[in-house]
Amino acid sequence: MGELAAEKHVQYIISIEKKKDTFEAVVMEHLRMSGAYWGLTTLDLLGKLGAVDKDEIVSWVMQCQHESGGFAGNIGHDPHMLYTLSAVQVLALLDKLDVLDVDKISSYIAGLQNQDGSFAGDIWGEIDTRFSYIAISCLSLLHRLDKINVEMAVEYIVSCKNLDGGFGCTPGGESHAGQIFCCVGALAIAGSLHHVDKDLLGWWLCERQVKSGGLNGRPEKLPDVCYSWWVLSSLILIDRVHWIDKDKLAKFILDCQDKENGGISDRPDDAVDVFHTYFGVAGLSLLEYADIKPIDPAYALPVDVVNRIFLNKKDSA
Repeated sequence: MGELAAEKHVQYIISIEKKKDTFEAVVMEHLRMSGAYWGLTTLDLLGKLGAVDKDEIVSWVMQCQHESGGFAGNIGHDPHMLYTLSAVQVLALLDKLDVLDVDKISSYIAGLQNQDGSFAGDIWGEIDTRFSYIAISCLSLLHRLDKINVEMAVEYIVSCKNLDGGFGCTPGGESHAGQIFCCVGALAIAGSLHHVDKDLLGWWLCERQVKSGGLNGRPEKLPDVCYSWWVLSSLILIDRVHWIDKDKLAKFILDCQDKENGGISDRPDDAVDVFHTYFGVAGLSLLEYADIKPIDPAYALPVDVVNRIFLNKKDSA
């Protein structure tokens, strides 16, 4: 099957952080917060989070917060739900959630809920079930789910369910594996998975596996390592993961590695990036690949981090 070049991937991620002036760094500048989440979670899954300066990261994250309570993708950029969740996830990884003004963030997220239960991504009002997932996941991690109307949020997500069992970004939107993760993950956290037709959705998801063993996001599309996460986590949440060939998927992910310089690409022999490196390692974690820490399929954080938040909650909290 091949082996995971774990040490090379660790070195690759650490090296990205040092390349501030490359083309990749410049075009990623506006979403650096998500890049930090992808990179740091990968390091944690590989047991190497100690290789970074945690205080420096916390300081930078907090400089990305706005008066509104939301976080931006980088210092000087506008706040958005996407980066707010990434910021909370990064601080959760580093066990530094106590630096947050939880009420301020909760108010920011709650303020983006619409009357129909949906969520906007920011003040400009784009609506997408990704933002429903972000709101529910983020507030759950902060123990503040009571700040939103969860029932209406669930109703909106269910209204985005399609005849094929999948979910789209808005009602009537095409089923897509990324959106399905967002909707199934949100419903799982909200304790509402009974709204999912598990056999129908499971069939649609397992049909995403192609001959190479990789998974695609929609019918007739090429396989992509990132769907190792979106499809696999959804299948695990609805207890249908045994419907795909896990060994073939693991081989596909391992075939997408740059074994010399580190990193994982979308498909074999393509250029690597931190996004696919994270989703490749996260996919292997879900497949219980050796020496990778387990990851929670709903929260997309290492299981020990999630347990720390929900099981070791301090008495004063």
